[in-house]
Amino acid sequence: MTLILDSGALIALENNDRAMWRRLDLELRGDRRPVTHGGVVAQVWRTGTGRQARLARALQAIDVVGLDQGLGKEAGRLLGLSRTSDAIDAAVVVLAAPGDQIVTSDPYDIDRLVFASGLPIDVVPV
Repeated sequence: MTLILDSGALIALENNDRAMWRRLDLELRGDRRPVTHGGVVAQVWRTGTGRQARLARALQAIDVVGLDQGLGKEAGRLLGLSRTSDAIDAAVVVLAAPGDQIVTSDPYDIDRLVFASGLPIDVVPV
């Protein structure tokens, strides 16, 4: 099982949400690294490490994959299936495999995308 993080999960880490930090710590203790993509980082990164030290620290423990052509095409396909328009959220869902968990502050939109994917992916509100 992999933990997939959307921008809400990263914002929770930046805001020092203890439950989210525990979740991250549990993954790391289990030799698992959560995953997100560069588009999600762009949604939350603003001022850099000085003011976003917690976020910078969290990102060191997270695998950030590129939003490349392949991921973009799969996200676009999922947007078509779900009749939604948020490419960043769609790419988050495309990163997930059966049995993974997506931690999000927007479970309604992520649920729609997961349903359209047809995969058994858990959506966990942050």
